[in-house]
Amino acid sequence: HADIGGATPGSMPPTSRTLADEGVLIDNLCLVKNGVFQDAALRTALTAGPYPVRNVEMNLADLRAQAAANAKGVTELRRIVAELSRKTVVAYMGYVQDHAEAATRRVIATLSSGTFTCPMDDGGTIKVTVTLDRQKASAIIDFTGTSAQRPTNFNAPAAICRAAVMYVFRTLIADEIPLNDGVLRPLKLIIPAGSMLHPQFPAAVVAGNVETSQTICDALYGALGVLAASQGTMNNFTFGNERHQYYETIAGGSGAGHGFDGAAAVQTHMTNSRLTDPEVLEWRYPVTVEEFSIRVGSGGAGKYNGGDGVVRRIRFHEPMTAAILSGRRSIRPFGLNGGGDALGGETSVTRVDGSVEALGATSETRVNSGDIVTVRTPGGGGYGAA
Repeated sequence: HADIGGATPGSMPPTSRTLADEGVLIDNLCLVKNGVFQDAALRTALTAGPYPVRNVEMNLADLRAQAAANAKGVTELRRIVAELSRKTVVAYMGYVQDHAEAATRRVIATLSSGTFTCPMDDGGTIKVTVTLDRQKASAIIDFTGTSAQRPTNFNAPAAICRAAVMYVFRTLIADEIPLNDGVLRPLKLIIPAGSMLHPQFPAAVVAGNVETSQTICDALYGALGVLAASQGTMNNFTFGNERHQYYETIAGGSGAGHGFDGAAAVQTHMTNSRLTDPEVLEWRYPVTVEEFSIRVGSGGAGKYNGGDGVVRRIRFHEPMTAAILSGRRSIRPFGLNGGGDALGGETSVTRVDGSVEALGATSETRVNSGDIVTVRTPGGGGYGAA
């Protein structure tokens, strides 16, 4: 959803301190009842509270589409069951997870135990210790030592941490398997309650999925010694007013590893979004994409070089609120095994009068017609001494 309310358009407020700052809170509200979409109840919920949604019709259209997609899934599952029998379908669901579990156990035999600590721009720290048991083909992933719940919005619910662990181990598996919970069966996760990876309500968490998840991935790869840091941020850029709301994540460099360079200008790890085409963006919003280029030289040097980040410049043609929610501005993406660190990111606003204002990792500002926001994203770390 492009906007679910919250203190800023796009629902990614850089300075949120509680969940209520980040959008409308909905707890167990029925979406579809007896086949009828609950338009009135949803409309009431979405427009209530201190920070209601800014375009309720768009939210309701998105929810209808999601409900329709679920209904299609139900139809297809029933079709398969009718064709193959429930017993067969359930059995094969089990086989898929068993196969994933076996693949994880095989890859554990090729890895080494380790500990890694990743500091973050907001002052938090992610620490992970990976202890492998080759005989049992299992592993303990222990996040003890990670910072306590933060006063910022970089807290990540435990489900985010679990998803990042699953992702990392899936990338280490060479077999072509569908992603499923079987990957996690050989892994025991220890996520201390009250830490920034297991926060308590009503902690702010808007940066947890988009930023802290990236740091979890880098810490895990670092502990296993297989990959230098990637850009480590999604560079969440939002802008809008009462008529327009827009949210994008911006690519950067990926980390290098043994035998390969990192890639330039790619979405890394927990990011899975694509940018709107410039022509469409400029048609639908009062902005111009002035530049979108590779930030040459921003990747870390090494025997294998890290990938370069990008430069993205957007000019505004009417007043709006613009915000950046990001990381790896003061803490640079690390190199591994003697490889060099990458350049950190930068965000700035060039005003109509030519003055340039630097923005922090988490900042919001008022832009006027003619102002340009420039985002320079981090590169990836290098691997091995050059």
